[in-house]
Amino acid sequence: MANSDACLVWYSQNTSTVLTPFQPATSSQYNGQRPKVSVRWQPIDPKYIGALTLRGSYTEAFHAPTLFEMTPAGTQNFPEITDPFSRVIKSPYQIEERVIGNPLLQPEVAYEWSYGIVYSPKWLKGLTLSADWWHIDLRSLISPLGSGFIIQANLPGLVFRTPPPPNTPPLPNGAPDRGPIKLVIDPNDNLSGAIFEGLDYEAVYIVDSSIFGHGDYGRLTFTLNGTWLSRAELQVNPNTKRFGIAGEFAPPGFTLTDSLPWNRANVSLFYDGAPDTWMQGLDTGAVVHWVGQYNDDNVSLTGSPKLNMPRTGGPGINAAPFPFRARSVADWTTLDLIASYTFNLPPPAPAAVPGFAKDGGKNVKMKDGKEKELMPLSTAEYGCSNWKSWLNNTTITLGMQNVFDFDPPFVAGSFENGYDESLATIKGRFWYVQLKKRF
Repeated sequence: MANSDACLVWYSQNTSTVLTPFQPATSSQYNGQRPKVSVRWQPIDPKYIGALTLRGSYTEAFHAPTLFEMTPAGTQNFPEITDPFSRVIKSPYQIEERVIGNPLLQPEVAYEWSYGIVYSPKWLKGLTLSADWWHIDLRSLISPLGSGFIIQANLPGLVFRTPPPPNTPPLPNGAPDRGPIKLVIDPNDNLSGAIFEGLDYEAVYIVDSSIFGHGDYGRLTFTLNGTWLSRAELQVNPNTKRFGIAGEFAPPGFTLTDSLPWNRANVSLFYDGAPDTWMQGLDTGAVVHWVGQYNDDNVSLTGSPKLNMPRTGGPGINAAPFPFRARSVADWTTLDLIASYTFNLPPPAPAAVPGFAKDGGKNVKMKDGKEKELMPLSTAEYGCSNWKSWLNNTTITLGMQNVFDFDPPFVAGSFENGYDESLATIKGRFWYVQLKKRF
């Protein structure tokens, strides 16, 4: 441990000046050691009601800032934004955005705990039910917020505006027009934190045809798994209030997380061929993917100045000027099909070891009664003429995604393409063929 600490200090003192000139070495102060504890307990003997398992875990995580996040150099973008605080220029309009690093960043830390139950009932063989409640507390998050979020939150010191022309009328809610935006600074910064809570659930039922007593014709596996997001809250800095983001569309400039629908689930049914038959390598099935309904980017659509009240805004001058624009994103269901076959051919009959003839190097009696030593003859194969050896352990897969060619639901807050890139795709119906050989 002493040697590793010395190496870390040396590395910090000899590289920190490249990242932040004239800054003292700080990376040697990071403590990356984090605990992880998990517990499993079976309180009841399985012979009574089946296998019942209680489980829980506690984990801490650590992530140091990267070079890109710390370097003072930045990048320049020109995004289109919606400005709820000015109508001098009709929204959406294009502005300048500068994404910059921050040499004073601190490491991210996370605290996660979960507890759950797994039950396999005695009265229904092959059924397994499980549920886990989880809680994730993220602190000192490193992330740029995106120009849209910075404007909506009106974060001080990051939005620069041009004064409005004289006699500019007030906004529909009575608030004064602040003038059009000319520049947004989007720094990588340590956010105060975010909290996520939810429930993961799963049901697996395996039906083995041999249990019916009429031979083995394979196995069916039914699976249902999903996630319910109960809570998601974000606090940008200690001077702002925490607000909920559960069930919300995440704008493209928001890099902390993807969109957060309350409910997501998958249902699948697969068939595996019977062992010790030609159907042993057959595996075919169907998967249904479902993403539940969630809110659009209503802060941008309604012009609400209150992030925690995106549909209506607050009372008085904080009222949203366009509350009628608030909308939800419809749920989306797709079906995938897949079929694969793996060739498991019986092994060939034992053969002599390649390299030398069976009688090579032995003494053989000649016609005159004398013995003579034969030179070894090579029997090595430099090419394989047996097609079965190439076919064995080969898997052929044929699949199709989004069988019914359903388009993703429309998202008004996604100004670039009108759909949620984090949860959906516009590929439509897509089929593929895969060939895999295992040697």
